[in-house]
Amino acid sequence: MNFELKVLPSSQLPSLVADALVVLLPESPAQQPAAGALGALVQAAEAAGHLETGAAKTLGCYPVPGFKASRLVLVRCGEGPAGVRKAVTAALGQLKSPRLRRLGVVTALHPLDAEGVAVAIQAVAEATYVYTATKPSAKARSLERCQIVVERDAGLREGVLLGRARVAGLEMAREWANRPANHATPAMLADAARKLGRAPGFRTEVLGPGQVEKLGMGAFLAVARGSAQPLRFIVMHYQGAARSEAPVVLVGKGITFDTGGISIKPAAGMDEMKFDMGGAASVLGTFAALGELRPAVNVVGLIPACENMPDGKAVKPGDVVTSMSGQTIEILNTDAEGRLILCDALTYAARFKPRCVIDIATLTGACVIALGNVRSGLFSSDDSLAAALAAAGESAQDPCWRMPLDDEYAEGLKSSFADMANVAGREAGSVTAAKFLQKFVKEVRWAHLDIAGTAWKSGAAKGATGRPVPLLLEFLRGESAAQGDGTKAPGKAARKARRG
Repeated sequence: MNFELKVLPSSQLPSLVADALVVLLPESPAQQPAAGALGALVQAAEAAGHLETGAAKTLGCYPVPGFKASRLVLVRCGEGPAGVRKAVTAALGQLKSPRLRRLGVVTALHPLDAEGVAVAIQAVAEATYVYTATKPSAKARSLERCQIVVERDAGLREGVLLGRARVAGLEMAREWANRPANHATPAMLADAARKLGRAPGFRTEVLGPGQVEKLGMGAFLAVARGSAQPLRFIVMHYQGAARSEAPVVLVGKGITFDTGGISIKPAAGMDEMKFDMGGAASVLGTFAALGELRPAVNVVGLIPACENMPDGKAVKPGDVVTSMSGQTIEILNTDAEGRLILCDALTYAARFKPRCVIDIATLTGACVIALGNVRSGLFSSDDSLAAALAAAGESAQDPCWRMPLDDEYAEGLKSSFADMANVAGREAGSVTAAKFLQKFVKEVRWAHLDIAGTAWKSGAAKGATGRPVPLLLEFLRGESAAQGDGTKAPGKAARKARRG
């Protein structure tokens, strides 16, 4: 879909050619009625009592004499980015039509800042997203062009760039997380990463089982050995800053299907375990977004990808494996496999001498119980990193909540037969999982995002959300600003890509 900013005086709005216009209005009637045809329409609707007061209240109008647009939807817009998102989403709910190809979002009566423009674009994309990869009967998205209509530019084009980047990232993440496991194998994820790696400033390496074995990733290998699908360890690079700048390392859990292994899951709902690579999908999505925005920051993406299956070769409860770090792990529950593949990837991450490491994983059902599907769980050994991630989540409408990491929580991971067990008791399960991962990061600034409750939705609206791509992208924008203005000092490859 093509998103663009269109500068147009409100007096010329009737001449705008579109299948529909979404007109953003203040929550309450304006004390000073707006002039022109649009102002008259709003004033008449309010006077007749057809346009209710309150955020996200809508009124569909068609045909409207004098307007070339086939339909208009008037919608009350609340304050801030959250208000914009709710308003646009509500308005698009009134416009379910296979003939909706050209859309205008009109801000003349409710001006937006750059972040508001970005959120409006994101809301349009989310409301019109259609999954079609394995569903030929589904009608693909018909919307081809969306214009954010403003009376003056005033720096709003940066909002369009940000909105486009978020959409690129979210749709990449949703696409791969939504795919069934036989259409999103570790090898297929690697191919998607290779395609991203062809762009200027990007590079992708893919390691197979033999190379992973040479690295000593015994925990990762243990999880993968029960599957006929060979593992892949994906290493992605984005260079937006000077080579001397330490990178941010993103580590995404890539369990492309999780049966639970020998500790097999109940059959009900097991189909949703195709979403267990939501962390990996978010890393792919973040790299797709970086390709659009080109911030001045270096990023490494690590994706350990495999299936967790109950084959005769599968790892068994009670087995002891040796991780890449040299620490041994007693596997008490084979369904706690995500932390096993992540721990080796976290050890590998240290070779990049990173400014920080962030792992993203659909790790624990306990986090869903704690936080539901509103906020992702945030665990970090570094207060400044935790604060930056929390602020990025709030700014991007992709919130998280910091959870504790007291040393006492690690007591349950003690083992009589290895350096540690891979699970503790039922209590504080999301915290003990994070404490397990913390054993593999040493002195590195590290954070863990448990997205088990936010990466996908169940029920009638079943599907991937793409979270936490907006949070990660906003955090990386902040890291770019900390190193210098990303719009003024991108790396050589990034400058080349922008010119191209």
